[in-house]
Amino acid sequence: MSKRSLTAIPAILSLACGRAMSAEPVVADAAPAASSFGAELMAILLPLAFIIVGLLVVLRLLRRRYGLTGPDAPLSILQILPLGPRERLVLVKLRSGRVFTIGVSAQSVNFVTELHADDVAPATPASGTHTPLK
Repeated sequence: MSKRSLTAIPAILSLACGRAMSAEPVVADAAPAASSFGAELMAILLPLAFIIVGLLVVLRLLRRRYGLTGPDAPLSILQILPLGPRERLVLVKLRSGRVFTIGVSAQSVNFVTELHADDVAPATPASGTHTPLK
């Protein structure tokens, strides 16, 4: 390479970097104008509100598209009891109030039995027993 091309390289880099390579001292930009607390709070809360509303809209669309369960779903799962690595008993409640026990394995799904409402209702503690604190 010639001497001329060797001196051109730092000059090109200096132009590409702007003021950083110049002989002038680098002065920090002027401090931004002070803003109020309310403006800063709105700058945080407004995007957060848009994100939350967007997530709710997406959840509603997914629920409608894929039929995710809700209080008005035709079937709901009350409890899942694992029996093995791939086997479980599932309590399924119909909209009419009937409850079925279904056996689920890796290869099959089998009806086990229908339960009465008394069997599924939450147990109430007897009057003389101690109830644990939450």
